[in-house]
Amino acid sequence: MTRLVLIDGSSYLYRAFHALPPLSNAAGEPTGALFGVVNMLRGHLKEQPEHIAFVVDAPGPTFRDEMYPDYKANRPPMPDELRAQVAPMLDVVSALGIPILREPGVEADDVIGTLAVRAAEQGMQVTISTGDKDFAQLVRPGIALVNTMSGSRLDSEEAVRAKFGVRPAQIVDYLALMGDSIDNVPGVEKCGPKTAAKWLDEYGSLDAVMAQAEAMKGKLGENLRAALPRLPLNRQLVTIKTDVPLDVAPEDLALRPRDVDALRALYTRYGFNQALKELDAGASAAAAPAPVATAASVAAQTDPALAAPGEYETVLTQAQLDAWIARLQAAAEFAFDSETDSLDPLRANLVGLSFSVEPGRACYIPLAHVYPDAPAQLDRAAVLEALRPLLEDPAKHKLGQHGKYDLHVLCRHGIQVRGYADDTMLESFVLEAGLARHDMDSLARRHLGYTTIKYEDVAGKGARQIPFSQVAIDAATRYAAEDADITLRLHRVLRPKLEAEPALLAVYRDIEMPLVPVLARIEDNGVMIDVEELRRQSADLSRRMLALQQRATALAGRSFNLDSPKQLGALLFDELKLPARVKTPGGAPSTNEEALEAIADLHELPRVILDYRSLAKLRSTYTDKLPEMVNPDTGRVHTSYHQAGAATGRLSSSDPNLQNIPVRTEEGRRIRAAFIAPPGRRIVSFDYSQIELRIMAHLSQDPALLRAFAQGADIHRATAAEVLGKPLEAVTSEERRAAKAINFGLIYGMGAFGLARQLGIDRGQAQDYIALYFSRYPGVRDYMERTRAQAREQGYVETVFGRRLALEYIHSRNAAQRAGAERAAINAPMQGTAADIIKRAMVAVDAWLEDQRTAAGAPRALMILQVHDELVFEADADFVPELQAKVPALMAGVADLRVPLLVEGGVGANWDEAH
Repeated sequence: MTRLVLIDGSSYLYRAFHALPPLSNAAGEPTGALFGVVNMLRGHLKEQPEHIAFVVDAPGPTFRDEMYPDYKANRPPMPDELRAQVAPMLDVVSALGIPILREPGVEADDVIGTLAVRAAEQGMQVTISTGDKDFAQLVRPGIALVNTMSGSRLDSEEAVRAKFGVRPAQIVDYLALMGDSIDNVPGVEKCGPKTAAKWLDEYGSLDAVMAQAEAMKGKLGENLRAALPRLPLNRQLVTIKTDVPLDVAPEDLALRPRDVDALRALYTRYGFNQALKELDAGASAAAAPAPVATAASVAAQTDPALAAPGEYETVLTQAQLDAWIARLQAAAEFAFDSETDSLDPLRANLVGLSFSVEPGRACYIPLAHVYPDAPAQLDRAAVLEALRPLLEDPAKHKLGQHGKYDLHVLCRHGIQVRGYADDTMLESFVLEAGLARHDMDSLARRHLGYTTIKYEDVAGKGARQIPFSQVAIDAATRYAAEDADITLRLHRVLRPKLEAEPALLAVYRDIEMPLVPVLARIEDNGVMIDVEELRRQSADLSRRMLALQQRATALAGRSFNLDSPKQLGALLFDELKLPARVKTPGGAPSTNEEALEAIADLHELPRVILDYRSLAKLRSTYTDKLPEMVNPDTGRVHTSYHQAGAATGRLSSSDPNLQNIPVRTEEGRRIRAAFIAPPGRRIVSFDYSQIELRIMAHLSQDPALLRAFAQGADIHRATAAEVLGKPLEAVTSEERRAAKAINFGLIYGMGAFGLARQLGIDRGQAQDYIALYFSRYPGVRDYMERTRAQAREQGYVETVFGRRLALEYIHSRNAAQRAGAERAAINAPMQGTAADIIKRAMVAVDAWLEDQRTAAGAPRALMILQVHDELVFEADADFVPELQAKVPALMAGVADLRVPLLVEGGVGANWDEAH
């Protein structure tokens, strides 16, 4: 049967642009989206279709714009870095011999729909290559959808129903009900995929749903009735036309011979080395890589094992275990992963372990699967004892994906893992910190073109989800062994990329990897809290919140729900006629914190609401929640620290988040006072003083700033004296406050408007102050200009230690986005360097503490918290003087800056006293 492949070019170009990192060739030309599309094309050509077309949107309006002028009105203009890749993309498509179609007045979807239906009617087998769900309406015998980025295929009514819950014939009605925010087609408010599918399953069609609108109850019924006038138009907008008059027929779209010389020139220019090797070796265009590719997956393309399905063994006998232990002993490195019955590693019980020694080969050792007819499994304690020499051998290199979790689990079961040498999550984070996700599933898609088995695939979803201990062992093996296998494959791809970047490799080897066991120890240590004190605080916060509610009611002249943005908005802007200075993305008046702060000087009510929200957040996040989070086994609260979060390298914490406890408010201090030391111990805190300003002095090399820090001066008073030309002793407290505002404001890119608002002066005065500041500190101005230029040239900036901080919007046509990227370019090296310094300090202090134990081996001090630039310890009372003498020196000695690092400390019975 003759085959026709219709490629949704516009869709893939945008998807590749947003999915892949901001790659560029040697000349600095952007190539990320082009790379993804080219590899997708080569993947299709591997199948050798007889007919093929690459369909893109033509410039100018379409018939949908005439029907609905606001169609796609919310879409931003194409980014410059993407626009630059359109012409070379079309050049490559043409050189590959693929016909390009652009039809004015309609969208690419309509051209594809028309050709697909005509071709199917003629007996062709049609494949539509797209990631757009709208095309599901076209699925029928002879027409299938393939998403080369996810590997999914929809080729039957059953497949469409399984994915969307509706038949292909109902997809148009399904889309009409939901609407499409990307195309600015508003659907029924709060009607998502499940509701739309449920209605269509019950009533059959959009017309039938509309006919039942009056009988529908509740808020959804109200929303449906409100949407009735626009639903017929929605249906027209989301319907793909299949009758567009075209000058070409499906049989005209034969694949032409490729232009080898043109391809060679294009591949050479854009650095597509694997494609160039195949071309120059005389390989056919069928020699395609994995469906999804990035620059980092070029290594995978040279090793087919990195993208092929694996061979996995279930270890149920002693002979199998012995054979795998021998393989692990012989391997230079191996990947491992644990399966448990809980996401909390400090409460998780081990269900099984998986190992991989080479790409495509792995095993799963089930240890605690319990379900009817489950096969006999090896004894868990015996298996762990047999593995102990390997896992605790520091010379045996081990690797994992987010391995801190596995270190916790094995420690809970008596194994102290040593030799944990590599972590693919951290390899990815250091290489591509700007990308949103570094989980294994995302990395496998991005770097291997591999779609992994999901936990829900073997354990189910929602209320029907079973614990992993009840998953059938054959399914558990496919899932768990794949985790270890894919981790090893990813490491083989990511490691060469790091080795090619010495500065990034140093960040990974010297900062991130040594920190993993340190964070595991801090999390394991936990912190003791005074539960009764927190309960008293909750009661007090409740009383104060009630008083604020009563005050708000008195100010409004009526009762209203303080927690309802809708009621609050109506009161503030409709009844009290206060100006709406901040809008939501949809253009409605906002009632968020920024919006209320903007009008707090015009009426008392916004300030009352802000105070109420502040107390409510403290109660719900800390005073109510912390007592519930005490681990029953340890009697302590154990937070989780995240290394691969902020692009700057800053650590964050969750469950609970201890980074956001207010420092300067009385309520925040009371919460910190509930973090206590047990009898015989003290809380000791050490904090870097003004670390980001010191890094600014180092980076800018401004003589006046360097001199002030070298002399140990009060930097804010020194700044005021320098700028105003006064002696230090003549600077007033108000002048020091203004200097402090500009010192910290410049770090975060604050301009004259922000300074004026903060100081309560007019904008002209603020601008004069900033100009005077730069005249006295020209090195700071030069640093800022130099850094902006570097960011525009390279697309990234770096910390003192070489961490790379990508700036996605530095070339954006959107002025606000570009200005934000420029502010980030100035701040990121300082914030990132501060993050690197505290991490290095944690590693250095932890190493020292490991040597400071009692004769019985008990630790004399525990590192229990890291918050911003602060380290908090719990120490034996008689060890405190030694801790105070040693830790500040260790913390100050981890960086060689042009100015001294100052570390301040305190001691107390609780965190507040020590801070």
